[in-house]
Amino acid sequence: MDKSLEKSLLVWLKAQKKACGLFLKLSLWLGMISAVAMVAQAYIIATILDGVIMGQQVVPLTDNAQMVSSSVSIDTYTPHLIALIALMFLRALLAYGRERASFEAGKRLRGHIRAAVMDKLTKLGPAFIKGKPAGSWASIVLEQVEDLQDFYARYLPQISLAGFIPVLILAAVFPINWAAGLILLLTAPLIPMFMILVGMGAADANRKNFSALARLSGHFMDRLKGLSTLKLFHRGDAELKVIATASEEFRSRTMSVLRMAFLSSAVLEFFAAVSIAVLAVYFGFSYLGHLDFGYYGAHANISSSTVPQIVGIPFSLFTGLFILILAPEFYQPLRDMGTHYHAKAQAVGAAEALITLLEHPEPEFVGQVRINSIETLSADHLEVFSFDGTRLLGPLSFELKDNQRLALVGPSGAGKTSLLNALLGFLPYKGHLLINGHELSALDLAHWRQHLAWLGQEPQLFHGTVRDNVALAYPTLPDDTLWHLLAEANISDFVKAQPLGLDAPVGEQSSGLSVGQAQRIALARALGQKASLFVLDEPTASLDSQCEQAVSSALNRAMAGKMCIMVTHRLDQLDQMDTILVLDKGLIVQRGDFTTLSNTHGLFQTLLRENIESVADIELVPLSVSASATPVDIAAEPTKGDAR
Repeated sequence: MDKSLEKSLLVWLKAQKKACGLFLKLSLWLGMISAVAMVAQAYIIATILDGVIMGQQVVPLTDNAQMVSSSVSIDTYTPHLIALIALMFLRALLAYGRERASFEAGKRLRGHIRAAVMDKLTKLGPAFIKGKPAGSWASIVLEQVEDLQDFYARYLPQISLAGFIPVLILAAVFPINWAAGLILLLTAPLIPMFMILVGMGAADANRKNFSALARLSGHFMDRLKGLSTLKLFHRGDAELKVIATASEEFRSRTMSVLRMAFLSSAVLEFFAAVSIAVLAVYFGFSYLGHLDFGYYGAHANISSSTVPQIVGIPFSLFTGLFILILAPEFYQPLRDMGTHYHAKAQAVGAAEALITLLEHPEPEFVGQVRINSIETLSADHLEVFSFDGTRLLGPLSFELKDNQRLALVGPSGAGKTSLLNALLGFLPYKGHLLINGHELSALDLAHWRQHLAWLGQEPQLFHGTVRDNVALAYPTLPDDTLWHLLAEANISDFVKAQPLGLDAPVGEQSSGLSVGQAQRIALARALGQKASLFVLDEPTASLDSQCEQAVSSALNRAMAGKMCIMVTHRLDQLDQMDTILVLDKGLIVQRGDFTTLSNTHGLFQTLLRENIESVADIELVPLSVSASATPVDIAAEPTKGDAR
């Protein structure tokens, strides 16, 4: 990964830590207090062991201090033992509090990032979301945000503790023995130096790992949704091999990341062990009388006694024990930082995708204007663009007034759905798109959408009940109103036939319902908006003729006296439309009513002829069905999720 990119990602990650609140600072302070308690604990342990093991005290008999043997009672160290036990409990309590504070800091950060991601996706809208498979979005929202936890809960506090604890220990060691302090000081940089060398490629490896995970998630989700189609076209075994290949790629990248993590830990443990060994060798040779340096203002007075003496400052067991007890604790924060270094690499890898999403330009809808009803809707030299700046539609101009209906027709890719997405506030545009004379970008989008009733060609029902789905926008709607909406959508008889009625369960992706039933429940939900403008995108595209007639009749009743913009391929049913815009390659090539356009040579007449021929072919299909087929076989309506 480019160093400047990695640096910018780290700057962004550290800028987000304010979302952790006070818990990040609390974790740091608890760690510092625990470090002070650890030094005090080492002092008490060394004092007790020195007194109990050596059993000697310095008693001034003459002008020169001499060592005199005397027995030491264990009662002498009772206060020390009580203090030691208290410090043990204190450190345990501090460790518990630090873990809780760290977890809470990471939890708050993850909640903040997830909220920012979901808000961003909401602002970008479905036109942007459909550009990637659902599995890749799941990877960003779940796995990649989750991988930020250890960076804030462990790595960031550990950086500060890795600087504080060694300095604290050096401050305790140098006044006792400058040689030991010097050994600690000189060997300390080895650990972070090799940690950086080993972990240089970790961030790049994690970034590639996240990319592989996103591809695998999207690929698997896509194949899972299309399992019926794969089975019918005998592609099940082939797709298994493709998924196995993608899984193997992800496994390989994951193992490469783990290899770096284990190598980093092994290197850190090795150098920490070597550094402690150097200290142990120094004190060992000092006790044997072979080394005579490290003490202030005096030299070791080596004699035949088993215990060396120093003029002025005795060479005691306490000195060696105290420093050797602190030595592992001196390197432990550096080792912990190395252990959590992979958390930094994970966070950097995850941050790249998150920043790309969160900093993606979005439609500039920041207005606060609210309207009570929709009286006019007009476009003047309107151009609609994708999020990468590609022009999808325009320039075009049209006007729609109250109680008028506008149809958008044309070949696939002409820009019909793009116009609807711009109207819904999901795509950026240039030119003018005016609602009651107000620019759409000046309106309060949430309030604007309350005036719209949207129905697409693929009904989206959520896991829950019929009640939950119909009352999605207004959860407090009474049952009488819900039954009225279902009756308007010609689906009340089906719901009443269910044992649980309005509480009848709806599975994920509308499983258990036919396409027509799901579309009519979605229609009931749209009718509950009490909208001024109906925005319809192929509302009957996936329905059989019977369901199509039911939905069309329900729409015609609901749209009486309302404004409507509809995208459709069923040109033979546009005689009730006031205006028809024929689009081709993003431009209006024809406009007029049904009678005028059907009698005028042009694209509409060509599309109409093709539409009539395709409908005629569909109606002739039952005549060619084998005589052994039953009426149920011919007329059965596919359920949601079956191959159609």
